[in-house]
Amino acid sequence: MLEALADRFQGIVRGLKGQGRLSPENIRESLREVRRALLEADVQVGVARDFVASVEARAVGEDVLKSLTPGQQVIGIVHDELEKLLGHAPITLAGSPHVPTVVLLAGLQGAGKTTFAGKIAVWLAARSKRVLVVSADIHRPAAIDQLEKVAEQSGAGFWRAPDGTAPADIAAGALDQARRRGFDFLIVDTAGRLHIDPELMAELKDVRRASRAHQVLLVVDGMTGQEAVRIGQAFSSEIGIDGFVLTKMDGDARGGAALSLRAVTGKPILFLGVGEKLDGLEVFQASRVAGRILGMGDVVGLVEKAQSAVVEADAQRMAERMRRADFTLEDFLDQLRQLKKMGPLEDLMKMIPGVPRDAVSKLGPEADRLKKHEAILTSMTARERRLPRVIDGSRRRRIAAGSGTTVTDVNRLLKDFDQARTMMKRLKKGRRGLAGLRGMR
Repeated sequence: MLEALADRFQGIVRGLKGQGRLSPENIRESLREVRRALLEADVQVGVARDFVASVEARAVGEDVLKSLTPGQQVIGIVHDELEKLLGHAPITLAGSPHVPTVVLLAGLQGAGKTTFAGKIAVWLAARSKRVLVVSADIHRPAAIDQLEKVAEQSGAGFWRAPDGTAPADIAAGALDQARRRGFDFLIVDTAGRLHIDPELMAELKDVRRASRAHQVLLVVDGMTGQEAVRIGQAFSSEIGIDGFVLTKMDGDARGGAALSLRAVTGKPILFLGVGEKLDGLEVFQASRVAGRILGMGDVVGLVEKAQSAVVEADAQRMAERMRRADFTLEDFLDQLRQLKKMGPLEDLMKMIPGVPRDAVSKLGPEADRLKKHEAILTSMTARERRLPRVIDGSRRRRIAAGSGTTVTDVNRLLKDFDQARTMMKRLKKGRRGLAGLRGMR
């Protein structure tokens, strides 16, 4: 996410850290690089200019010049100003006291509204909310069928109006259905166009009025740069919006939209869409995005991924087995699968503070090795995973053939596993030794 911008900013950060003392001259030189990086990321010119001016006003002063770590202090100022630009306080969907809460999704065609409808349904379901989705798009062929499939995948309810029903009447009918069936949220997907036109805006106004929408979210393609700002301004002035959703943020997004939208429109970013899967949704938090841009990682995000991938009971059972040094290849396979649920290894490493970008780029072979490990483990029998000592030469050849790997790969996995078990046994002995010393006091 925002990798090109992050690469530029982290290069500037490294340059600042190398300064023994900062002067107004070298601060301004660094900030020229910051401004250039923002413009290359397609941030609006006025936003980039104001951002650099704010950082410079805070950085060029006695406090910074007398600091023992001036480079770090300037980096801290850049982080604070990035966070301010993106919006300090995290904002999320506000539930209505009268159910259902109606969320209207607007945006141009191809922005990802329908996929986001499924993602937000999954997100709400994880918070014990019952969700009904409806499509008021009667213009795009198969739009309603597409949303029905997405609703089925997400576990949300779906309502289809009779053929020929007008968009506003579809919204009104869905609201009635949601009320009578006791849904907590109604998500209304609307039609888009390839461009903004009066007909689109008039239809959206009718749908908003008929659905009695509590919140209107504008779904914007994160790869559109400054065009996203123009789209945001137009929708905001014509129909009124409450916040933005930026989609496709795992792709080649330059970051201009994320950094410009809040400053230009005054409306917050609520969610980031990352990936095609329905669980690929992140609540937008300015401090975490700013940290990623500056290479400070995102430990909170990493913990959240771990919590969503690991069941607490399984984690306690695994901890107990490791404490007893009773770790098997079956457990090793479980750990690999839980790691896989958290996402690509490269993305996880980017969330750890201080990991250099070039180290992340070298993770390809390691990721391939983990895939081989999983293939090898699934080619074993349950007995072989529980009792690795029974795996002789003929079994190794069979496992290698079944997993599409070599005997050398199987031997490497078993060696790694033996080393891990040996380490656990040493840790167990170390704890006993420490306990004995404490008892002698």
